[in-house]
Amino acid sequence: MHTTRGTAVLVLSLAAMMSAAGCATDRGSGGLPQEAWRGLHVYISDREDLPVMIRAIEEHLAPNGLNTLVVEVDFNFQYQSHPELSSKSGMNKADVQQLLAVCRRHGIELIPQFQCFGHQGSRPNVFLSTHPELMAPPKPDYNDPNHYHVSWNPLDPRVNEIIFPLFDELIEAFEPRYFHVGMDEVMLFPDVTTPHYNGETPAEVFARAANEYHDYLVKQKGLTMLMWGDRLIDRSQIRYNWMESSSNGTAPAIDLIPKDIIICDWHYNRMPDYPSIGFFQEKGFRVWPATWKSPSAATALLDSAKRQAQGDRMLGYMCTTWCDPGDFARAILGESENDEPSVAKRVAETFWVISEQW
Repeated sequence: MHTTRGTAVLVLSLAAMMSAAGCATDRGSGGLPQEAWRGLHVYISDREDLPVMIRAIEEHLAPNGLNTLVVEVDFNFQYQSHPELSSKSGMNKADVQQLLAVCRRHGIELIPQFQCFGHQGSRPNVFLSTHPELMAPPKPDYNDPNHYHVSWNPLDPRVNEIIFPLFDELIEAFEPRYFHVGMDEVMLFPDVTTPHYNGETPAEVFARAANEYHDYLVKQKGLTMLMWGDRLIDRSQIRYNWMESSSNGTAPAIDLIPKDIIICDWHYNRMPDYPSIGFFQEKGFRVWPATWKSPSAATALLDSAKRQAQGDRMLGYMCTTWCDPGDFARAILGESENDEPSVAKRVAETFWVISEQW
């Protein structure tokens, strides 16, 4: 779903803010309902990018409808419970509290995200470098032309013993009502070489992981859980590409996880339609479609979301960025360092186009 990891990520959802901040406007019969989530996804690689991002939020993003900010943190936070996994350049609690104050001032819902299970780097990230015994499978074939990103082993109870205290620190800092657990693009799974593996299918492993995060975050902490939806889409039934749909056996997990999870359904290419939007709603989930850097693809996805909306199961719309957050913020502010084309500028353009339509 994204091109890089290991940086704090903001998902700025422009939904609750429109109404809560008093800046909701009638965008016409073709727009989303005023209560819809209107979102933007940004990641921050360094806490030094926070000031320019805050300025972009206050001067342009909030006035144009931003209402929910999902900050993907992963291991880019100055953790105290496991300092060996913390980042010196990552945000600390005081940084998050500063961002939280800005969000509250503008009526923005602030949501932390922590990427779970897969997508832990093309080579082991700090977690799996520190705990290589928790990788699944233990020895991935890096020479395989199909190798993508490594995974941790959700069947090993030691993973959650380490990860959940990190969740707790983020919950303390963000004071959230929602928590995003990622789980996109999981390509590697436990196998016969992996400790604690007992013949579980990919769908069973995926569902077990999601259910354990749900038990902790929803049942114990009282939060609402969000996750990406690509591994729940059966590619043999809905023909997206191999990253935004599953051909590795995870799709049956959709019937094994709670329906109160919010599914973030990302699609970045222009297509005639996006049937997964309706599929997730028919399965009983609330869905939040997400786009990236193509104005035409973003418009097509937004139009499809409007057509397929099934009452309050359609939450709204989200733009992602997947580029340097400082560059994106400067593009939004009109302060780019040069006139060369860039992903950041394309993302900013996409945001402006979509913000006129939702």
